[in-house]
Amino acid sequence: MAMAVSLNWIPPTFTNKANYVLAHSTEPPRVQPCLQNSVTIPNEESTINPSHKRRRLLLLGVGAFTANLLPATSLLAQEIPQNYKAFVDIPDGYSYYYPSDWREFDFRGHDSAFKDRFLQLQNVRVRFIPTDKKDIHDLGPIDEVVYNLVNHVYAAPNQMVNILDMQERTIDGKNYYTFEYELTSPNYASACFATIAIGNGRYYTLVVGALERRWRKVRNKLKVVADSFKLLEI
Repeated sequence: MAMAVSLNWIPPTFTNKANYVLAHSTEPPRVQPCLQNSVTIPNEESTINPSHKRRRLLLLGVGAFTANLLPATSLLAQEIPQNYKAFVDIPDGYSYYYPSDWREFDFRGHDSAFKDRFLQLQNVRVRFIPTDKKDIHDLGPIDEVVYNLVNHVYAAPNQMVNILDMQERTIDGKNYYTFEYELTSPNYASACFATIAIGNGRYYTLVVGALERRWRKVRNKLKVVADSFKLLEI
């Protein structure tokens, strides 16, 4: 029976979005800006729809028994950093760490999302779309891909873009682009890390961010989240 498994047994959510053309294929659609003022979360229970609640009850029921059945991924073989939890979605083929005091919430158009309990604009979310590409390198060099994504997908028309850093890494034969950027609008400024990867016939995007005025304080904490994203074979 397929299910998504978090090490604290929290399931994901997912909805589709419109398409965006990059290079010679349909790739990441326009996404929510790095942070979104319109995301309001009254409480945890109200943000999880009935199907997700049923999955949570099921996962709570299997508990540690299921942990013994998980595949031996590199994520599970490593020690989870202090003050983080691991989210492992086996059916959808990905995993990552998130701060242990964050809670699940429903971020429109995304498969899973967690946010700070008190600062809702400080959050992480993951989404994916189908692709015929086999590897992130198929999209092009990292500098071209990151420039196109941040300027034409992540930034709203009224936002100024500042790309701060970009890194490429390879884990277990899978390639990842991780980049840091700032978005400034008339009302507020935000900063984010994004990690993108291709595998399982899907284009995956993880974005973790905060308001720019808090970035210096939380940057290293959120970098752990961005660097932890891994693809799983499905």
